[in-house]
Amino acid sequence: MILLKILQESFRFAIQALIGNKLRTLLSLLGVTIGIFAIISVFAVVDSLEKNIRNSVESLGENVVFVTKWPWSMGGDYPWWKYYQRPLPTIQELTALEQRLEVAEAATFVAGAGNKTAKFESNDVDGIGVAGVSHGYQDVYGFELSSGRYFSLLESATGKPVAIIGANIAEVLFDGENPLGKVIKFMGQKAIVIGVFDKAGDSIIGNSDDDNIVIPVKFARNFMRLNSESTNPMFMVKAKEGVSNEQLKDDITRVMRSVRRLSPKSDDDFALNETSILSKGIDMMFGVIDLAGIIIGGFSLLVGGFGIANIMFVSVKERTNIIGIQKAIGAKNYFILLQFLFEAILLCLIGGALGLLLVYGGTVLANAYIDFDISLSTSNIVTGLWVSVLIGIISGMIPAVSASKLDPVEAIRSGQ
Repeated sequence: MILLKILQESFRFAIQALIGNKLRTLLSLLGVTIGIFAIISVFAVVDSLEKNIRNSVESLGENVVFVTKWPWSMGGDYPWWKYYQRPLPTIQELTALEQRLEVAEAATFVAGAGNKTAKFESNDVDGIGVAGVSHGYQDVYGFELSSGRYFSLLESATGKPVAIIGANIAEVLFDGENPLGKVIKFMGQKAIVIGVFDKAGDSIIGNSDDDNIVIPVKFARNFMRLNSESTNPMFMVKAKEGVSNEQLKDDITRVMRSVRRLSPKSDDDFALNETSILSKGIDMMFGVIDLAGIIIGGFSLLVGGFGIANIMFVSVKERTNIIGIQKAIGAKNYFILLQFLFEAILLCLIGGALGLLLVYGGTVLANAYIDFDISLSTSNIVTGLWVSVLIGIISGMIPAVSASKLDPVEAIRSGQ
């Protein structure tokens, strides 16, 4: 009870000191407010960006292996001249994969072209992607359709001119009309719309289907070069339930080496990629960005901390005689220390709260004008408040200790 009473009295004295010097309090808050705003705004943007990228990567599938010509890993040793000579995946090789893989649930061939234009009557939409896929695409990718259906086996096998379009494309071309059964034109070809992808939202890594048209690969080969680097052909292979990616990669390696007739001593002429490679790269990239944010915000907080310390020394100087009187009537050193320490912490907490309020206002404004979701997370709020408390303790400790060690007689004399 005594300790609680001391803390309560110290807190009351700190509040009175802050209210009694409004202008000084306001000026002291600016440094901490700007510092917290700088560091937390960086964290908020970076966290939102990281969340978007991770969600986009996860949507590719954790149990899916991508068989490509080029490995995704871009480490220090990347012999591109060696990878350049590798053959591209072909639709003919997919048949062998589908027949001979033992631990795969499904496999598909995917090749695409970007930055194309789609038209319907007088409406058109630019910047779309067109992907030619084999029939197993739905089983591997697992997307949802808001309306319509996927390709039938016959449509995939015969290369019927049918298409599934993204939500944004349907919205622009048809403006609320039912797109099913309508004929659209792209890349000089006509196709009947049989389905519309469920809206997925924007993706940083560009794998959202909102602006994509997906067609049977045997239809695509009539006007797209499926054996060209420009279409980035690949296989996507999904593991069976309970099968690890390592087991799946071993199985794919066995079949691919057999299909391409590689000798036992020859290196693989294909790359097996998975989302964990991207996740590791994301961890490294955002680790560096977070460090940069800490450094930038740290300098701002350092300036704010020096400002708080300076103000606290001035406060101690102004209230020296009051300190002397308090000590003369029995106030303990720790009571005086807590009084000034609480004042510094309160200053920093208020500044931190104002900084967080500015960040929140910035996120609301940004979300209203840019097509990217930025949010102030609970962890960012807690971080901002804890950093504020820490700055308050560090910047207020030396002035508070110096105040607590004042001689009561000398302190009273100095105020006369």
